[in-house]
Amino acid sequence: MITIKHLRKEYPNVTPLKDVNTTINRGDVISIIGPSGTGKSTLIRCINMLETPTSGEIIVDGQNITDKNCQIDKVRQKMGMVFQSFNLFNNMTVIENIMAAPMQLLGKSRQEAYDKGKALLRQVGLADKMLNYPEELSGGQKQRVAIARTLAMDPEIILFDEPTSALDPTMVGEVQTVIRDLAKQGLTMMIVTHEMNFAREVANRVFYMDDGGIYEDGTPEQIFDDPQKERTIRFIRHLKVFEETIESRDFDFIGLVSQIEEFGRKCRMSQKLIYRVQQVFEELGVQIILPEFSDRFHMELVLEYSAEPENVRMQIKYDGEKFDPRDSENELSMRIVEKMTEDFKYERDTENSMNIVSAVINN
Repeated sequence: MITIKHLRKEYPNVTPLKDVNTTINRGDVISIIGPSGTGKSTLIRCINMLETPTSGEIIVDGQNITDKNCQIDKVRQKMGMVFQSFNLFNNMTVIENIMAAPMQLLGKSRQEAYDKGKALLRQVGLADKMLNYPEELSGGQKQRVAIARTLAMDPEIILFDEPTSALDPTMVGEVQTVIRDLAKQGLTMMIVTHEMNFAREVANRVFYMDDGGIYEDGTPEQIFDDPQKERTIRFIRHLKVFEETIESRDFDFIGLVSQIEEFGRKCRMSQKLIYRVQQVFEELGVQIILPEFSDRFHMELVLEYSAEPENVRMQIKYDGEKFDPRDSENELSMRIVEKMTEDFKYERDTENSMNIVSAVINN
């Protein structure tokens, strides 16, 4: 459906795309992931010719859209684009936003565009908002309207540029649900996203972008569970490691527990395992280790998640005099820790005057 050959895009101070070559098949749902600045958004903007490639070819259904003689507006009618910032017309109602392009570009009658728009709003769960104006909607609702507006043009391909990045975290799920439903309908989609959980579950292919192009291309299982290339491995492993430094006895415990929860969800941990990790940290780090020290305090928490078998290795480093938690007078907390962990170890790093505790927490 789409063939990309030696695509290059240069800007005055940077070249995000050096040599991109790939084929996108009809019905592919491709998640595009990678570090910031590696050309993810540039790639899909080039595919829609919102950015003009410096060199190379993009062929859509046999038509070279980088050819100067190509009627790009007609090709774009096959491609929907959903942006971070919604791009709705604030002076139009929701239904008018959806009706405008089909009437102007496809020549549909007002009634036909209205009926299609109403059906699409029902599909994205916003039928009751059709007469509202965009300013009356939440961010998640605006993005769902933007998706409905894109679908009104009956596109064969939909390009999503970080569709949830501008949303409050509480609204991300509602947009992701709509995109998941579209994926089940067989639409060809390319989705730039930083939501790794979502990237994995919605796609049949994942592009990891780095080093000026598509650094690794594979199924979600290949990319997330068994990446082959060095930078992909480093990126994926980084996603599955949580690190936090605590410098005060009065640290934000609730905030840290919330961060552990978020890390667990990104790693697709079960809620049971997330809870166990939180509880072990509370009993070991807060109830046993923390009371042994004065206000001057330095603790490092590292969580390493493994999917097969599913477990979390917790390591806590803390400075000061030698202190093995198993020698604590808080026997109740220690019993809880021992019950919920395996391979509990204590070491003393004499060179750096650090205590090191590690344990494995299973599901």
